[in-house]
Amino acid sequence: MLPTISPRRAFEMLKNGEARLVDIRETAEYAENFIPGARLVPLSIAKIYPLKDADAPDKPVIFFCRSGNRTDKASDLLRSLAGDAEAWQMEGGLSGWQKEGLPVQHEKAPFPLFRQIQIGAGALVLLGILGSYVWHPMYWLSAFVGAGLVFAGVTGFCGLGLLLARMPWNKK
Repeated sequence: MLPTISPRRAFEMLKNGEARLVDIRETAEYAENFIPGARLVPLSIAKIYPLKDADAPDKPVIFFCRSGNRTDKASDLLRSLAGDAEAWQMEGGLSGWQKEGLPVQHEKAPFPLFRQIQIGAGALVLLGILGSYVWHPMYWLSAFVGAGLVFAGVTGFCGLGLLLARMPWNKK
């Protein structure tokens, strides 16, 4: 288990160049808000990502996530990724950092794709149910969307997700 460090102490160490701050949240979370100067290494790819800096390979590492739970659960993996460098987990994660009033950069990020799929699928099901009061065969729209969701869950491929990913608001 990684020892903990307060957000205020982590800020001081980062500001003085005494430590590296590593954000293990996923990219969609990072896109909404992040700590300036922290490096993003999503937990989902952390095993393959080198943490050593060429200019300071033994510089201590401070890991954090949104609330501290993911960091705590993955502390053994993160400890091994830090190698010989000293490593900590930041108390309270990004939420704790924000409670201390420390600097966070906010960005306007689009809805995550999964939420867009939920909104789109829910709207189509609702349209099918309400539309069936006007034109009875419209209920097939709800059945089609339900079947598509089951197919997506079983196969891991979502046609609605593919369609939404190509929408103009998801382009960089």
